[in-house]
Amino acid sequence: QVQLVESGGGWVQSGDSLELTCSAYGRAFSSAAMAWFRQAPGKERELVAAINWRGTRIDYSDSVKERFTISRDNAKNALYLQMNSLNPDDTAVYYCAARSAPFYGLRPGEEDFGYWGQGTQVTVSS
Repeated sequence: QVQLVESGGGWVQSGDSLELTCSAYGRAFSSAAMAWFRQAPGKERELVAAINWRGTRIDYSDSVKERFTISRDNAKNALYLQMNSLNPDDTAVYYCAARSAPFYGLRPGEEDFGYWGQGTQVTVSS
């Protein structure tokens, strides 16, 4: 099993950067595919980025491509999301998620990840 705790959220202005961290507890982290999701008010939760267990495959949603970077450090049981050039559309609760497998499919969705953190709020003002 994996327990996930997100940190690093906050309030920033448009154009600023922020880095989120997901600390994972459990021996299974290094063999788990991981992802960041987000949910804005009144909207469904959506995938932001996903990474396989070794970091050899990474996928981003079109809305964050070239602005956000997902990475992981298996030695530290940590997952990161570096967010640059933030804009108000990025305002959401950001969730860390883990899958009970090292890889994920062609179009990963919520249903592919069985472990979730409590979420961290990111607010971007214009």
